[in-house]
Parts: sequence; structure tokens; C-alpha cells
Amino acid sequence: MQRGIGLTSDINKIIKYMKSVVICGSNRFAPEIREFAKKLRALGVVVFEPHLYRSSGGVWEELKEFDKKFVALGLTHDHFYKMRMADVVYVYNKDGYSGVSVSMEIGYAAALNKPIYVYSDQDPEICRRVLFSAIIKEPEDLINSIIN
Repeated sequence: MQRGIGLTSDINKIIKYMKSVVICGSNRFAPEIREFAKKLRALGVVVFEPHLYRSSGGVWEELKEFDKKFVALGLTHDHFYKMRMADVVYVYNKDGYSGVSVSMEIGYAAALNKPIYVYSDQDPEICRRVLFSAIIKEPEDLINSIIN
């Protein structure tokens, strides 16, 4: 009987640590976002990344105006889906920068009652700052925050 109790305890520990994170951030921080996500994955976290259209080779300026709204709609809904799937939201807001899309994602995360962790405490907008759960710069610190 002890064996079963130990196994249940081990499974509960594994489940406790199996968390998922969705990362939000601007195209301008694509390399940093990709690196942060890579480190989280190496630590065993399920990571949902933004598509980051421009840094993935998409050329926004070459799209016809008519098509831009459909691309934007698809990217927005794709990321909203990822946000619903994740346990927590991490905003890579280097130097406090959050553009229009990230601001919208922060509001959506708040509406979903997701904890919102951010990279920088330099955000100039108080309406965003009041929604942040914590300022976290390292993947290891994010893991410690979400499992405790």
C-alpha cells in the first residue's frame, strides 16, 4: 500500500510542476523572447510563443491593405487561444515597452484572471502596471513563482 501512496505523491509533484506559460511581446524583442522561451522549455515548462509575424519572415508592408486586417485578425485570435490554454502570462516588456497589441493582450489576460508576470518594472502606464503580478527577469524565477 505504501507504494501506491508514494506513486500518487510523485504524480502530484509532477502535475504541480507541469505549468504552461504564454509569452507576449513586441516583434522588436523577438530574439530575446525566443531565448526566454527556449530556457523555459529546457526547464520543462510548456511554452506558447507569439507568432511574431515580421521576425518570422513576414513583410507587413508588402501585404495589401485589404489583407492586413485578416492577417492581424488571425494573429490576434491565435494568440488569444494560446492565452486561454496557458496557466500564466509572461510579458516581455524590455525597458517597459508594450505596444498596442501587447496592451490588448494584457487586458485579455486580466479578463481571463490569469497571473501576469512581466520583465520590466519601467512600464510608464499605470493602468497596465496595476495588473502585473510580479516583475521577473529570469526563467528560473518565473518557474519558482508559478509552482509556489
